[in-house]
Amino acid sequence: MEKIVSLCKRRGFVFPGSEIYGGITGFWDYGPLGVELKNNIKREWWKSMVYQRENIVGLDAAIVMNPQVWEASGHTKAFSDPLVECKKCHHRFRADQVKDSCPNCGGQFTEAKKFNLLTEVYLGVTEPKQKAYLRGEITQGVFVNFKNVIDSSRIDVPFGIAQIGKAFRNEITPGNFTFRSREFEQMELEFFVEPKDSEGEKWFAYWKKQRLDWYLNLGIKRENLRFREHAPNERAHYARKAEDIEYNSPFGWKEFEGVHHRGDWDLSRHKLTHDGYTPWVIETSGGVDRAALFFLLDAYFEDEKRVILKLHPHLAPYKVAVFPLVVNKEDIVKKAREIYLELKLKLNTVWDDRGNIGKRYYAQDEIGTPWCVTIDYESDSATVRDRDTAKQERVDISQLDSYFQKKLK
Repeated sequence: MEKIVSLCKRRGFVFPGSEIYGGITGFWDYGPLGVELKNNIKREWWKSMVYQRENIVGLDAAIVMNPQVWEASGHTKAFSDPLVECKKCHHRFRADQVKDSCPNCGGQFTEAKKFNLLTEVYLGVTEPKQKAYLRGEITQGVFVNFKNVIDSSRIDVPFGIAQIGKAFRNEITPGNFTFRSREFEQMELEFFVEPKDSEGEKWFAYWKKQRLDWYLNLGIKRENLRFREHAPNERAHYARKAEDIEYNSPFGWKEFEGVHHRGDWDLSRHKLTHDGYTPWVIETSGGVDRAALFFLLDAYFEDEKRVILKLHPHLAPYKVAVFPLVVNKEDIVKKAREIYLELKLKLNTVWDDRGNIGKRYYAQDEIGTPWCVTIDYESDSATVRDRDTAKQERVDISQLDSYFQKKLK
């Protein structure tokens, strides 16, 4: 884990939030490579969920909503974690994540208290200001727009509404790098079905498989993934059934996507119906930040010579790096720059002319760039090196674009 944290800071994936002022617990800034990785994850998710399906549409709801939304959904009362405090060192913990004594000093805990996770905000320029909340999940924005989507789209049950966006939770114990943060990004699908047990079971099973396959197709190893079903006493207040996709991380098996049977809880609480009945909802809810962390952990590889991030090419921040073999030959540098600028119009391409060619290769391996193009003394062809195998082949310069497009299919 320490190696990933170091790589993320050193190579520009993730920085501590407002670091020059000492940081702030539970908040992270994504650097040049981190934002590309996250954008690629979101792009792949959106393509899979919306562009490749006929019965799913997208939405981008507001972060701040009328507080009555959270009262109706039950979040103002039930969206909470149990909090305990050590009587000796006064550190606070989630009661469901510690045993009988403080892991820091061995002290005894206070009685557990419920701690609401919604983050309050106050709006307006004069007193009294209006109390509202930063959304604790992005889901409710879908439900309050259910009728708007139905009325404005030619779509009918069964159908889904997909959304990607920021959420905020007043976490008691943020930690494990970006895994548990107070500001995070979610990618969620709310899929509406007829209120029949057979429909609920069918679509729950369908979305479980779809979501697991998505992670596998993007390169996460099968042995590092599993489903875990929630016991009745640990389900969220809205869930009839819930299963998590968990990753075998350095800090244990941890959830990063949930599949939930929400029944008619949300639409009925908001008093919304369709054609005389209240649809049930099957939800898939994944964390963008957690997915990014686990893709990085799963892709990290070391041998005796180099560190490699074996990211799927669709997720890699840069697809191609272009180098001149030598930097003191003006004609080679000029040709390399021309090829770089041409490729950059179609692929996220990076230029590198620092150090010797071997160091450039290793630097690109470490950030996950799948292919490196070296321009040398040959006028019509270039050397293309593969990240994972380190094998090289000659490719006609005129064919470079089509070569990479085929690789990325």
